[in-house]
Amino acid sequence: MNANDIIIRPVITEKATEMAKQNKYIFRVHKKANKDMIGRAINSIFGVMPVKVNVMIVRGKRKRVRYNYGYTTSWKKAIVTLKEGEKIDVFETK
Repeated sequence: MNANDIIIRPVITEKATEMAKQNKYIFRVHKKANKDMIGRAINSIFGVMPVKVNVMIVRGKRKRVRYNYGYTTSWKKAIVTLKEGEKIDVFETK
């Protein structure tokens, strides 16, 4: 797997933009990626070395479509902490 397969996309929500002020960035990542793979992918894509990587699985929510119930897909989320002074430009607001 290369770096672009591991990091799917950044998660841009209100909570994620508030965490970006604390040098914590949230990404949607491949389900089989581990912390080491995510750290190396962030380093190769954005050119910054993460201090810490936290990983969690977000379970799918129960949804109803007419008379049937189903679930949305579950996905993996990574919270990447950077050193003080380093930034990732995706999350910057103008």
